[in-house]
Amino acid sequence: MSLAEDNWEDLIMRKLVMPALAGLGILAATVSSPAFAEDGKLAVGVTAGTLGLGPEISWRFNEHVGVRVNGGFFDHGESEDLDDIEYDANLKLNSFGALLDWYPFSGGFRISAGGRINNNKIDLEGRPTTNVEIGDVTYTPTQVGALLGSVNTDGFAPAFTLGYGGKLAKGFTFGVEVGVMLQGSPKIDNLRATGTLATNSAFQQQLAIEQQRAEDDAHDFKFWPIIQLGLLYRF
Repeated sequence: MSLAEDNWEDLIMRKLVMPALAGLGILAATVSSPAFAEDGKLAVGVTAGTLGLGPEISWRFNEHVGVRVNGGFFDHGESEDLDDIEYDANLKLNSFGALLDWYPFSGGFRISAGGRINNNKIDLEGRPTTNVEIGDVTYTPTQVGALLGSVNTDGFAPAFTLGYGGKLAKGFTFGVEVGVMLQGSPKIDNLRATGTLATNSAFQQQLAIEQQRAEDDAHDFKFWPIIQLGLLYRF
């Protein structure tokens, strides 16, 4: 049994990235529109996308410089069939941070850099119903029982984005941004079993091999895509 990389990529792409890609078109269409002359400096609202759903507060000091603070939270359960094992993978997005915004053209287009406190994780539970390979040895479902663990990344993650905030109506601003969060290579924490061999030393050695293979499969997710849409009210 291994956590196949294409299944992880499919989970992220289908449930988080693809629904937000429409924002790219909005960014391209509005990048040249002026914003600062019409809008106030303080804005409060919500943002949603691949970082989750949460509040955002922004302050624009002048034509060229601003700062934003926001949070993202989201839980999603997904069943994945990985090498004949049905996994319940519960994605938990939980992060917050700040970005320094630079507006090079004095309008709505911005280039941003900052960091996030990153508590994102995926809780795993798999219950094999047929004989399955753990490490390099085949075991029965009774010997394995349930496989439990979690996927975690670095607690602090730098973030870089390109974005735009444009006025929809008096007081309201619609925003979109795309970028990346550098969250480090995912780690599989405490992969364990509950079956009859759960405390067997030879089985534990094979489980450690399996944990390393799972981490290798998840290596590509050290770069977390940022695609966020926002609706804020400017004062």
